[in-house]
Amino acid sequence: MKKFTKSFTQQESIPEAGINSAIEVMRSGRLHRYNTLPDEKSETDLLELEFAEYMGVPFALACSSGGYALHIAMRAAGVEAGDKVLCNAFTLAPVPGAIHNSGAIPVLVDVADDYCIDLDDLEAKAASSGARYFMLSHMRGHLADMDRIMAICDKYSLFLIEDCAHTMGASWNGVKSGTFGDIACFSTQTYKHINSGEGGFLTTRHPEIMARAIMHSGSYMLFERHFAAPPKEVFDEIRYHTPNYSGRMDNLRAAILRPQLADLDRQCQRWNARYRILEQVFNQCEGIHIPPRPEAEQFVASSIQFSLPGFSTEQILRVVAQCNERGVVLKWFGAAEPQDYTSRYDSWRYIEEMPQLPKTEQVLSTLVDMRIPLTFSEDDCQLIGEVISEVVATVATDKD
Repeated sequence: MKKFTKSFTQQESIPEAGINSAIEVMRSGRLHRYNTLPDEKSETDLLELEFAEYMGVPFALACSSGGYALHIAMRAAGVEAGDKVLCNAFTLAPVPGAIHNSGAIPVLVDVADDYCIDLDDLEAKAASSGARYFMLSHMRGHLADMDRIMAICDKYSLFLIEDCAHTMGASWNGVKSGTFGDIACFSTQTYKHINSGEGGFLTTRHPEIMARAIMHSGSYMLFERHFAAPPKEVFDEIRYHTPNYSGRMDNLRAAILRPQLADLDRQCQRWNARYRILEQVFNQCEGIHIPPRPEAEQFVASSIQFSLPGFSTEQILRVVAQCNERGVVLKWFGAAEPQDYTSRYDSWRYIEEMPQLPKTEQVLSTLVDMRIPLTFSEDDCQLIGEVISEVVATVATDKD
């Protein structure tokens, strides 16, 4: 019986350049982003400039977490208590949590069979809900048809916030994920595409939005020390009306991230090579379905999702359990009760206007998720794919 023995939570080590830079920061004692010498750019300043350049946008803000970036994105966009905000029903809990934190009401949109937001349901709810904001989660790295997304946003005058926690480095028709909307938010939490344990970014092309975000992040009156930022004149009135929610990134995390950002595109290629091996193995297994990725989508596959059509709840639980016994850790998004980082939309019971979404429940009922750490070799991915395929085939034919 084939077994896998590596950890699904073990990430690659921080690059030596990042370790050395972090040691320099620690030796200096100047971990706070504003603790700089005259005319000096801190590690956090340099990271923001480099991320803005990578994204091709004028403004970038390094934050304490991706979830914090989502929160201040809502605030900087002008969302007020009682506003309705469209968002995916298939996403992770920080997305509706950020909407709730702003006092707004999430309007959940169905998921399609390709695991992306259902564009027909999005258009229908954009027309009927009166929502002026749309927080689009590129959940687990799946990019919806961004051409149609933007057409819907234009038609209904939706302010678009992109949650790019799983799509840093991805693009649609050559346009980077995070550059379609009005604001984009990224995560640098351990299991994302660059790793600082916790951390994130907010980017935008709008000067006033970035000025509010910088004030929200806890700049006090030190906003002039931001370099991937609008001119100081933009802050003239904003600084008096924008509360401080203190969520800055520190120089230690920025030092760790800068070499990883410089190597991001190569790392994305490594993830996708591993994904393609798993995809090829799964496509040879009759019980497993993986939706094809559109040609327009240049994805970053740090995880893989697949469906087990026709499998009952009991069968899926057996697949997960038997794979786990053989060293392969899977997560199921269809469970009625939240588990680990997975939760179905109807477990977010703080949402006052909870819809019934039978299509989302049907898609999630057979949806399985697996991380692809870069500590796994391509041969490891071949073995993992074979283990899962063998278990699926066994459970499919075992009537007991």
